[in-house]
Amino acid sequence: MSNSIIRVEGLVKRYRKGAEPALDGFDLRVDAGEFLGLLGPNGAGKTTLISILTGVMRATAGSVAINGIDLFAEPGWVHRIIGLVPQEPALYESLSAWENLAFFGALQGLDGGAVQSRGGELLERAGLSARAHDQVKEWSGGMKRRLNLMVALLHQPAILFLDEPTVGIDVQSRSAIWDLLQEIHAAGTTIVYTSHHLEEAERLCSRVVIMDHGRFVGEVADPRALTGHERLEEAFLRITGKALRD
Repeated sequence: MSNSIIRVEGLVKRYRKGAEPALDGFDLRVDAGEFLGLLGPNGAGKTTLISILTGVMRATAGSVAINGIDLFAEPGWVHRIIGLVPQEPALYESLSAWENLAFFGALQGLDGGAVQSRGGELLERAGLSARAHDQVKEWSGGMKRRLNLMVALLHQPAILFLDEPTVGIDVQSRSAIWDLLQEIHAAGTTIVYTSHHLEEAERLCSRVVIMDHGRFVGEVADPRALTGHERLEEAFLRITGKALRD
């Protein structure tokens, strides 16, 4: 697949106390411009995979290339073209929204003018401008989630990784995040997205990969096109089974 912007081959991750590997020879290709959903039961390896693909964690074995660059050899180059929205908001809550944007913008190599211009645009788009000078610790969970996404988009990454970005938030915030993700995807951003909300994946993703026990176990080519036949939840349960997971 010559158009693959992400190539993962034989990825293995073992934790010291784990009897089974968190990732067990996982392979993946993501094309430029895809909105890829990564689905799986608890413990399937989704967060571990995202952590490795974004350079947060080292793999035990295997290879990852992002836009043709070896992630493990040149993580600094890769970090310039990716954004990450982790499962828990990664913000300094004693700082304001503007101060968070200034701090993370500096880490991304942006000057003050770029942060002001791009940050103002993003805060307005996320409905956060009116509270932008308040400490983040005073905000609701939905507001923090939206700001976390704005931080990840500040340097206009070519690839955006999101690990359950709408968990535990209100319907309005979730809808706002959905709308923004659809907009940036339409503008050309490649998105890799994990969620337990299958209706989200069915609505947003151009392809869904299903993983279980650290392995690729199936995929749905275009969940948005599902109508009268098997829906995504039914396909998910058929592939992963109905046994309860802890």
